[in-house]
Amino acid sequence: MSLLLDIFGYLSVVLRGLTLLAQSFTIGGLAFLLLLLRPLQQRLSADAIVVGKRGQRFLRRSAFGWFAVVLASLAVNMGALIGTLDLSFGAAAGADFARSGVAVAACAFGIAVLARTGGWAAWRVVALAVLAVAALLLQLNLTHAASRLEVRWPLLAADFLHMLGAGIWIGGLPYFLMALNGCKADSDQRLIGRRYSLMSMVSVAAIVLGGTVMAIAYLGSFAAIYGTAYGVMMSAKVAMLLMLLALGAGNFFAVERLRRRDPTAPLLRMKRFVEVELGIGLTVLLTAGSLTSLPPGVDLSQDRLSWAEIVDRAAPQWPRLTSPSVDQLTISQLQAKIDAADAQRMTAPPAYVPGEGVILPRSAADIAWSEYNHHWAGIFVVLIGLLALIERFSWGRWARHWPLLFLVMAAFLFLRADEMAWPLGPIGFFASLRDPEVAQHRLFVVLIILFGLFEWRVRLRGQQAGRAALVFPLTVAVGGALLMTHSHAIANIKDQLLIEMSHTPLALCGITAGWARWLELRMDGRISRAAAWVWPVAFVLVGLILLDYREA
Repeated sequence: MSLLLDIFGYLSVVLRGLTLLAQSFTIGGLAFLLLLLRPLQQRLSADAIVVGKRGQRFLRRSAFGWFAVVLASLAVNMGALIGTLDLSFGAAAGADFARSGVAVAACAFGIAVLARTGGWAAWRVVALAVLAVAALLLQLNLTHAASRLEVRWPLLAADFLHMLGAGIWIGGLPYFLMALNGCKADSDQRLIGRRYSLMSMVSVAAIVLGGTVMAIAYLGSFAAIYGTAYGVMMSAKVAMLLMLLALGAGNFFAVERLRRRDPTAPLLRMKRFVEVELGIGLTVLLTAGSLTSLPPGVDLSQDRLSWAEIVDRAAPQWPRLTSPSVDQLTISQLQAKIDAADAQRMTAPPAYVPGEGVILPRSAADIAWSEYNHHWAGIFVVLIGLLALIERFSWGRWARHWPLLFLVMAAFLFLRADEMAWPLGPIGFFASLRDPEVAQHRLFVVLIILFGLFEWRVRLRGQQAGRAALVFPLTVAVGGALLMTHSHAIANIKDQLLIEMSHTPLALCGITAGWARWLELRMDGRISRAAAWVWPVAFVLVGLILLDYREA
């Protein structure tokens, strides 16, 4: 139970994000199959039948996944409630969130059962639609809107529109991609592309309308956009929405050319853009899961950041290239005092236990240690971006070994990122993983090693690298998505929020770099050439942001 409470905050964010993913894929699958394939089935070729069966299988898996992750989230939340308030299981099960969670899980399970491969009888269509709407309505009881008693119904309606629009658009993307890859006839692609384009435009309108209403209600003022963690995360969602709209606009024009039977219609580009749309869309849903863990900005009238504080922190300064020793850090000095006071004992108690909820005071040496780590990481990333740019030139082939710098950076971060943990600190490797932040840092180190090795192999093998080349963009994009859920400001403390304000642009640049590299590999022509310049520039920007990182 104590371990569960240690990691509850981050685990609840992850489970909420996974819930939104499974929910969106289920809603999107229902919309695609019932509003697109079913009405058009008489006008489509036999390929559409195969696509429909694949879609139904994916829909069933998504619904079962939704059922499972809702139950997992329910178990975690009930466990935390029982552990913190010493309630009985029956009392915890009677809470509103528990009853709503069980009902949502039941709806998801019903969808999975009814979505079996077969015909779409009218009764089944009605039952699936009722279960989907009921699940979304029940899900509203677990959102911020349910607690806003003064404007509850407008916010509940806005949240419903927002989730429904995201489900149909983002959740429908995998099914749309299946159809584009599975239906070879030009007539199929025209019909499916046109119908999905219309569905997406209606969904975007619902997302924007619902999101605007919620933004006005939850932020309350312009100052909350940059002064609260909720505003910062919402701004990140808007930035990613703009990326999705740009990709969607490109696909809209491609669909229009298909509809006009233009032989030069860029079908390959449309498929690749859908792949990137899907990747960024998944990140948006994970960010939305993180957003639900933060209090609305309108509720935080105190301890907001002012614009002057943000400008002061962001003012460029020379990077810190020297570090204090481990003995000068707060945890080392506390441990030394405990050891001295308990010299007569066989073993002295540790100064810090991961996940115990105690925030250690930070000294100037602690801040210098952290800034040193970030600044040297920035130097590594800037060098990586610059060498990747140099490699683009005919005289720069020698720079193709730049991925090896990732291995050096990974070793540096493994040693320095968490000073209280092994190998520098007194806390063992496995014990330190009880701290969610340490666990995330270790995961990032593994990701860095993976894409460093894979990308070096790709650079050595060139065109013969095959699918191994995709590991690098996927890992970078996943790293950006994980960083978006790496919240330092759950309590919205000013110093913590200032740190997060540097992490959010880092995540956005990482997402841009990963999917730009994906487009470079998966396409040819002008878009591939442009993407080949975009992702190294994004890496340089990441490095520059790290070089300007400050904690005081």
